Formats: sequence, C-alpha cells, structure tokens
Amino acid sequence: MVKIKILKETEDKIQILLSKTDRSFANALRRSLISDTPKMAIDSVTFQLGTKEQDDETWETTGPIPDEMVAQRLAMIPVPTLHEKFHFQDECPNCKDLVETDRGCLECQMIYACVVFGSEEGRWVTAGDMKYLGEESLEIPDEYRSIPITKLLKGQMIEFYATAIMGRGREHTKWTPVSGVSFYPRRIGVLNNKKRAKILWDMDLEISAKDFDKDGKMDDIDKVTTLTDELNHVGEGTEAMKEFNDAVTLEEVSGEFILEFETDGSMSSKTAFQKAIEELSGRFSSLEQEFSAAL
Repeated sequence: MVKIKILKETEDKIQILLSKTDRSFANALRRSLISDTPKMAIDSVTFQLGTKEQDDETWETTGPIPDEMVAQRLAMIPVPTLHEKFHFQDECPNCKDLVETDRGCLECQMIYACVVFGSEEGRWVTAGDMKYLGEESLEIPDEYRSIPITKLLKGQMIEFYATAIMGRGREHTKWTPVSGVSFYPRRIGVLNNKKRAKILWDMDLEISAKDFDKDGKMDDIDKVTTLTDELNHVGEGTEAMKEFNDAVTLEEVSGEFILEFETDGSMSSKTAFQKAIEELSGRFSSLEQEFSAAL
C-alpha cells in the first residue's frame, strides 16, 4: 500500500513524500495531475461589437489586439473551481440529456461580464475587471486580479461575456490546474571520508559535518537538497574533484519519491492532489473491472 506524507504545503504549492511505491506510480500521479484533474476555465467569449455614447463621447469596441488573442488570455486566467458545486456539462443533472449547444446552467457553467472604457494615458483591462454573475465567492481571487488582458486608449472600449465550464487538461492546457509538476527519488547523504570531506566544509557553505549523524548519514530532505547543490562545487569539472573523490555521496532510498508542484490558483494544492488521486483510483478500478470481465 502506497504511503503519502505531505512535507510542505501552502495554498498554491505542495511537496509530498511517496513511500512503498515505484517510479511508474509516481509518474502516473504526475500525469493525472496534469491531464485528469477537473478544473473550471473560460471556454467561450461573446464580444459585444459597435459603439456606445457615454459622457457626451463616443466609444468604439476596438482595441490594440484581436478578439481572438483576448479570448486566449481569458482562457488562462485562474477561475475558482468548486468541485462540489459544479458538474461537467455532459454529467450535469440538468443538461446531460440536451444537445451540446443547449447545455449550460447554474450547475455546469460560470459567466463573467466585463465592460471597460479607455483613457488618455491608457487603461489596463485586468482579470479584476471581470465580474461574476452570481455569488461573490466565485470572483477572480485577489492575488490574480492584476493579470493584464489588454490596454485601451481614449475612445476605445471592451465589452464581453465569458463562460467557464469544467474540463480536463488532456482536452486543452487551459484545463490544467498545475505547473512545474516533478518527482524524483528521495536520497540521503552519506559521509564516506571525513578527512577528504573537509574540502567541502572549508568552503564555508551551509552543510557541515555536524549535519550528519553518528553513522555518517543525513536523511533530512531539505538538507539533502542543499547538499545536492553544494556538491557541485566539488563535482565533475572542478579542480577539487580528484582530491574530494566522493568523500560525500548521495544514495537513493528504495521505493521513495518526492513529488512537488504548484497550482495556477484555480484550486488549492491539496485539492488538486486529492482530485488527481480520485481520478487515478477511478481509472484503476475501471481497468480492474474490464480485466475481470475479460477473464
């Protein structure tokens, strides 16, 4: 049975230790995070075209970049994803039996409206200018409201309605909630020769002999990470390499991997991990059923 331990966690970053497993499972989890974790993202945009009279001035829906580029930028803005509140449109209890073009209700889509007028010095249109047509908790999060969309000058305006739906990263990258997903074997530091290791300690870096236990081992994950970087000072291509001669080495721990990633802000890092586990578990269960039926 795979063991999971959260080593570090913030709202948008996480580091996890996987034990009693192998590289294939860690990679399957990585792929599930990228391709399978459900996420809300803007999928369609309706631009209102024409002119508008306001304050005795005429404003026209023109801008410096094409509508297609604006739509692409909107698709990458992190939309709050509440899995317990929204469904995939083809699984929505209200819309699943409708043709695709007729789908869309309060349980399977989110609509944002935006109306912004330019200025003499130039007015940035940002994610914060998008207003959710519903409860305030689903507005774009404060830390992402400054994401730029376009810039408007005097006489220019933009007006659109953007619709977000649930999707998966395997369909389009806009539905991928994570980035920088990586895993690597957990390693420990081993002090092989105290005398030669002094070459590294004399460089007055962070790691020293006192960081190793009485058996000459170091298993603190953060310290091993630092040691890995510092060994570059005595590694291949350095003058100290021959004299140092692997006085300190790194050894992989069998069956243990460290997985780390960050989210785009559409959901917490823990939620993304939990949903990836659920998706992966569901696929394995389905595969087991298929094998049982075939045999």
